[in-house]
Amino acid sequence: MNEALGLLAGRPLVVLTGAGLSTDSGIPDYRGPGAPRRTPMTYQEFVSGPGPRRRYWARSHLGWGRMRHAEPNPGHLAVARLGADLVITQNVDGLHERVGTPGLVALHGRIADVVCLSCRATSARADLHRRLTALNPGFAEQHADVASNPDGDVALEETDGFVVPDCECGGLLKPDVVFFGENVPPARVARCYEAVEALAPSGGALLVAGSSLTVMSGLRFVKRAAKAGTPVVVLNRGATRGDDLATRTVHAGCSEFLTALADLRAEAVPA
Repeated sequence: MNEALGLLAGRPLVVLTGAGLSTDSGIPDYRGPGAPRRTPMTYQEFVSGPGPRRRYWARSHLGWGRMRHAEPNPGHLAVARLGADLVITQNVDGLHERVGTPGLVALHGRIADVVCLSCRATSARADLHRRLTALNPGFAEQHADVASNPDGDVALEETDGFVVPDCECGGLLKPDVVFFGENVPPARVARCYEAVEALAPSGGALLVAGSSLTVMSGLRFVKRAAKAGTPVVVLNRGATRGDDLATRTVHAGCSEFLTALADLRAEAVPA
């Protein structure tokens, strides 16, 4: 841990965060030790018919009703203090935004926003939540004990009868997040690549915090950094798909390490 802190203390940084950063806020992660196996809904399934959409929105209605009350933890606060050139988050929970993290790219979008797949109008998830609550009275209370999942949904099987409204234009409503089977908007990817590529000439480093790097949307930045000879530090409770590319690995929780790093970097800044 001390070697990793020393490596990162005085360098320009790009930070890539994943679900493990939010576990201290009570949001479960995907693939950490003890995490149950799960298969998120794909975009193709979501648009395939009313049944899958009803299932998605019923689960997501319950999950987001809980997630929106989650509070940022010391890890989020520390990331905001790091002075990173860019913070790339794979999380959709909005907790980086809550603490005002500068230079933030929400790679997969935000669960707090809703988009119409026809007219592309966006709206606040809170407004849709109120509509879903009114259309499905007693639904949340009936399923209060169902376990939460990382993406802001729950492990619920029985969703028959759940009522899902459409957009005013008649189009389908979808959370403004990147589903499996969708591509991250190219402009977001380009901005992240640009920041990662700038690390090599500046002597910077890439810090991965709380991501197993199982999906390519995050791993590609680690691959790009390693190829350029940029130091990569991977901070995660368990093994990751990027460990072989890392200069240092720290198998620990995020909050303690990130707080120590933010303090160390603050001390290094001239008064």
